[in-house]
Amino acid sequence: MKRIVKRIFSTAIFVLATNGAALAGSTTDGAGALSLAALAGKHSPSVKPAGKAALAKLADGHAKIAFPKGKTIDVVVDAVSCRSSNVDITQHACELTFGEKKVRVAGRLAHEIFATLLEAGVPPDGAAGTIYAAVSALDCTVDPEEIAQKAGGGAQCKYEPPK
Repeated sequence: MKRIVKRIFSTAIFVLATNGAALAGSTTDGAGALSLAALAGKHSPSVKPAGKAALAKLADGHAKIAFPKGKTIDVVVDAVSCRSSNVDITQHACELTFGEKKVRVAGRLAHEIFATLLEAGVPPDGAAGTIYAAVSALDCTVDPEEIAQKAGGGAQCKYEPPK
């Protein structure tokens, strides 16, 4: 009996240890963070038009853009949830939640958000022909001045597991 209890205890410790990373918040930086900020920022009601235009230019490969010195672009999203079918491979959909506002996207744009979440290290989850990737409390900061230095910095995102 002691042997069985030890085995169960050891297994429980192993499971908790290996899943601990999934319970904690994560960060990503560089190109993946810039892409994630640009894709989410495009739909954010709190990102001003100048910020949206700057994010679009940066994501399109223009490192040196006109943007006020010392200013950053912050993109905050309460939740991002994407799904992709591995049966009907044409189906991609995402929902971005900004407070009470929900934005739904489908098709190529949804696939781009989905793929960028995976690039950022978000673990996929699947069930019955559908693959999911989701985060909560996405908080990205983009510094156009730092990006213009072309040294690999200037974009960082933090996120939590989905709620």
